[in-house]
Amino acid sequence: MKQHVTLVATLHIGLGAFELVLACLAVVILFGVGRIADDADAARILGFIGLVAFALLTLFALPGIIGGFGLLRNQEWARILVLILSVLNLFNIPIGTVIGAYSIWVLLQEETVQLFAQRA
Repeated sequence: MKQHVTLVATLHIGLGAFELVLACLAVVILFGVGRIADDADAARILGFIGLVAFALLTLFALPGIIGGFGLLRNQEWARILVLILSVLNLFNIPIGTVIGAYSIWVLLQEETVQLFAQRA
């Protein structure tokens, strides 16, 4: 089961990193479109939307990355955090659904619970 936990941790770290890349792309694209439009109002509005998108995507990405690293260290709080994030990921169709379902299955197994209880 340790291999499954490591895979879940890696998947959540990878998904979080991907979301951070998307956050950066959102800012760059929206700022770029605002500049290309050659309209000060459009540039300001698109810049604001880009910053909001960056903040939201970063807000969603960081807990997954932190939880993934916590799972690699067999921390019980990380198991709970990743379980919560996995339930939320079920609505992120299609990739998040697969990662969420697999993570829930792995982290609720009795062997996994015992693995984290031994660490505590």
